[in-house]
Amino acid sequence: MSKTLTENNSFSKLSLKDLFISLLLNVGLPLLIVFWLEKSAHTTEIVALSIASVVPILSSLVELARNRRLDLIAIFFLLGLLSSIAAIFLGGSPQLLVIRESFFTGTLGLACFVSLLLPRPLMFYVGRQMLCGNDTAKLALFNAGWNNPYTRFVHRLITSVWGAALLGEFLLRLLISYTLAATVAYGLGSTILIVTIAVTFAWTFAYIRRVRSKIEATRDRQ
Repeated sequence: MSKTLTENNSFSKLSLKDLFISLLLNVGLPLLIVFWLEKSAHTTEIVALSIASVVPILSSLVELARNRRLDLIAIFFLLGLLSSIAAIFLGGSPQLLVIRESFFTGTLGLACFVSLLLPRPLMFYVGRQMLCGNDTAKLALFNAGWNNPYTRFVHRLITSVWGAALLGEFLLRLLISYTLAATVAYGLGSTILIVTIAVTFAWTFAYIRRVRSKIEATRDRQ
């Protein structure tokens, strides 16, 4: 029984190398491109975002060709870039400038809740990429963990928390955009986004440690 619990524990050590490479390539490099194009090449924001979006597109195509799956970090960042481009076309009202960064987070929050109606929730796939990378053995073990009812509960709870946090951040930013002065709302909006992401990540890792401890305690009693 203890062996089964250990094998079904989807929350093994993070594949830090793969995660770091993906973040560096699909987030760090595009941001660097945007900064350089706007500050040094003096391109417009929409041109800079469009050029930077090529990086996660190419990364996703390479990942799809090599491993027959998409890099979720690349996809999420690409969607964020595309939502920023779409917001630029919508105009430049003060309210829109405040909530523009939250268009994608709000959509992702809704996607989390919708995915709860599907066989596996969104954060199952996000967690699988973060924890397993391209390690086939870890991927097989992670997928097998879905057969454990407690593991399914954990994935759905994490998905629900992220959905509530991301959608709540969007609604809060929407509220302040219409109730506070534009300059105050704009500065506060960015702070709210950063705090929301940081707190939710902190809760997620703390909860995963708690899950590990619970499983190990159960194993020790066997």
